[in-house]
Amino acid sequence: MKKLTVMAASAVFAISLSGCKLDELKSNSLASDALGDAVSAMTVTEAEVIDSARLSAAEMDKKVKVAPANSKYQQRLSRLVSKHQTVQGVTFNFKVYENEELNAFAMPDGTVRIYSGLMDKMNDQELLSVIGHEIGHVILKHSFNQYKSTLLTSAARKGLSASGGKIGEYAQSEAGELAETFVGAHFSQEDELAADTFGVKFMKQNGYNANAMVSAFQKLQRYSGEGGGFFSSHPSTSERIEKIKAQL
Repeated sequence: MKKLTVMAASAVFAISLSGCKLDELKSNSLASDALGDAVSAMTVTEAEVIDSARLSAAEMDKKVKVAPANSKYQQRLSRLVSKHQTVQGVTFNFKVYENEELNAFAMPDGTVRIYSGLMDKMNDQELLSVIGHEIGHVILKHSFNQYKSTLLTSAARKGLSASGGKIGEYAQSEAGELAETFVGAHFSQEDELAADTFGVKFMKQNGYNANAMVSAFQKLQRYSGEGGGFFSSHPSTSERIEKIKAQL
């Protein structure tokens, strides 16, 4: 197991406490290099990442309005995902956030949250295509890698200089902050396209209308002014639509 070097630890400590006004470009470069060294020196187990994600999801659920089980939103979602509670060995839990944004996200523990604004705009098949996309992020480990990166970077920025159990303790204490950072982050172009491909296969394999993924993205494009994480991702919605059509 790797340990954080004294040099990296000292650099992070200096970055967090120094009030000196050095040349801005040089300072930013040194800070970035030191942070990178600190992150690469830290280790965290898969179980710690999953446990932290579960805690973060619980904190998110406390801070927003979660649709109750008897609401039209949750009842609709529960009906659509009834046969997708477990996918490739991963157990999923699906809830609705009563929020007007056209958005959804998935965390590495199997948490999937769909915003009511998205449900208002999409029919069942379109919504299933989004759900398939989010499941893809989990199965393909995109969510895991993103959350792990969020956790380690946050720990390094706070000057944490140990690995293993101490990072696990940090993750528990900072679950709410980590959740907000994770949800606000964006996947890479490669990850988004891979999740789109997974979503198309998900639709086909379950006997759904795979063409609904195209119309889902067309709606996202049409209503882009209404916000939501999908619109600030890369590649562009238009490019993703074309690639999905090619798969179909």
